[in-house]
Amino acid sequence: MPQTFGNGDISGAGMRVAIVVAMFNDHITKKMLAGAVDTATSLGIADADIEVHWVPGAFELPIVAQRLAESGTVDAIAAVGCVIRGETPHFDFVAGEAARGVMRAALDTGVPIAFGVTTTDTLAQAEARAGGDVGNKGSEAIYAAVHTAAVLRGIDERLSEDLE
Repeated sequence: MPQTFGNGDISGAGMRVAIVVAMFNDHITKKMLAGAVDTATSLGIADADIEVHWVPGAFELPIVAQRLAESGTVDAIAAVGCVIRGETPHFDFVAGEAARGVMRAALDTGVPIAFGVTTTDTLAQAEARAGGDVGNKGSEAIYAAVHTAAVLRGIDERLSEDLE
């Protein structure tokens, strides 16, 4: 049977995390932020090790997340926002570029940055994903980022042991 990593309990103890939150649709993103903070603390991250950065909208999430990742001061980042489809194609540009930017920032820096942006057709769908029937995408994003950081940390530890 092969060795399996990252499928057990994940601990964020000793990690520093950032949550970058879009102010646009803040009646949704504030709920997502609350879910992210609750999940981070439930994973063992101290309140003092959680920083929150507000940006105007989802389009601005990637650049702030990238700067934080480049700073070397955080182990994981959740980018949280809410984009609701309107009557124009603006939705497609914002949602797609935000996703692409977050992925690029994570790959360029090697710091896990989770995409916690709801992209919905209606306000009701967004509310359902901000602590409603479908869960909390902010909570899911910080969990994914911390889990990935823990897996990367484990890989780094195994690699350093192999070099000794």
